[in-house]
Amino acid sequence: MEYINIEAQINNSNSLFLKKLPGFIVKGIAKVTRQDEINRILTKYSAIVGVDFLPKILEELNIHVCVEGLENLPESGKCFFVANHPFGIVDGLILTHTVASKYGDFRAIGNEVFVLIPQLRPLIAAVNVFGTNPKKYLQNLDQVFNSEIPITHFPAGVVSRIKKWKVRDYTWHKTFISKSVSCKRDIVPFYFYGRNSILFYTVFLIRKALGINTNLELALLPHEMFNKRNKTIRVKIGKPVPYQTFDRSKTPVQWADDIKTLVYCLK
Repeated sequence: MEYINIEAQINNSNSLFLKKLPGFIVKGIAKVTRQDEINRILTKYSAIVGVDFLPKILEELNIHVCVEGLENLPESGKCFFVANHPFGIVDGLILTHTVASKYGDFRAIGNEVFVLIPQLRPLIAAVNVFGTNPKKYLQNLDQVFNSEIPITHFPAGVVSRIKKWKVRDYTWHKTFISKSVSCKRDIVPFYFYGRNSILFYTVFLIRKALGINTNLELALLPHEMFNKRNKTIRVKIGKPVPYQTFDRSKTPVQWADDIKTLVYCLK
């Protein structure tokens, strides 16, 4: 079964740049994104949906996870579990699997592209990270925020990039701070050790140098996922930060930056 079709996604996109790409380039992108292998894996586990799907993918890739600080996970799952975003897919799998293993369920605030994967669809609170969110997305997010269910979130919204020869997240968006206060959710920080390949950052730097706005390097994220095959990923969990911490002594933007700093200090 074909779950992912790069050519169809490009044709349905809003990017004039992508739509003008020659056919052989589109086929090359499909190869780089490992479209056929992804479809093979999704077909293999087509009958497994939701939280049970996550460990199957980690097993398929033979990714070993070393988590430090599991004792810091609170008994109540009504929290934001936030992390840096160095990998793009694997960190999402590990973050959500760790939370699901403790609490049984969760909702991930994630890129709407993951809704294309039926096995993940029940777990995703979709957002459009590159544009305006439709009303149905906002309504669903509001329901999730006000529920008792654990929420996993990468506040940067996009994968870490290289800047001044350091791989770090962009600015963390403030929404998780304001919703932490209004919905009485503590924040549990996660730190992922590691980074993507030199190829990923090279494509990013070349794109920026040429003034291309389309995030071409995103096509490499599946490649980066398979690049983690047979490797060990280290994660550290910090102590929860009570929602009462976020008073008016600082703005939500400043508090978000403080939590980002806290996450990077975990390493």
